[in-house]
Amino acid sequence: MRSTLLIALLFAPHLCAGESSVVLQTGDKVPEFQAVDDTGKVWKSSDHVGRNIIVVYFYPADMTRDCTRQACGFQKHLEEIQSAGVQVVGISGDKSRNHQLFKKLHSLKFPLLSDVDGKVANTFGVPTRSGGQITRLVDGQPEVLSRGVTAQRWTFVIGRDGTIIHRNTKVTASTDCESVLKVVRRLTASTQ
Repeated sequence: MRSTLLIALLFAPHLCAGESSVVLQTGDKVPEFQAVDDTGKVWKSSDHVGRNIIVVYFYPADMTRDCTRQACGFQKHLEEIQSAGVQVVGISGDKSRNHQLFKKLHSLKFPLLSDVDGKVANTFGVPTRSGGQITRLVDGQPEVLSRGVTAQRWTFVIGRDGTIIHRNTKVTASTDCESVLKVVRRLTASTQ
């Protein structure tokens, strides 16, 4: 008993906050999930699955270099993505206020969901660790941006039937959109 407790205590600092035993794979059905979006409203997957193909990308934090590259990549190709019947949704442990500032600064036109407790990341099996704070200048004023958890950078494409049709756990922020576009173009070509 004592050795089991000692082993558990030794490894406890290395466990991820919100660590999940479930890791969704291609072909798996995505459980329903919901989170507060950048406007302060609850975004429910049940309102979107079945109507659109959905790109769900998890990212560590608003206003950081790679996360900005990733978001701006999706924004740059948003018209093509949306014309293919695809909706993009970004998810991080940032608060909704952070998302509002991030969207305004980079003119992002897709929802960003606030997953401060890591529940949505846990639903997908995305590893998280504790959150943090960064300070950025917004409109010439320093803003402290806090997040509850920091998720790993993973991207999923969910089909209209609610199953995962693409999963990437080794995302490169600057090329994530291109990877997703290949999937979207393949899907569009197969339905024509």
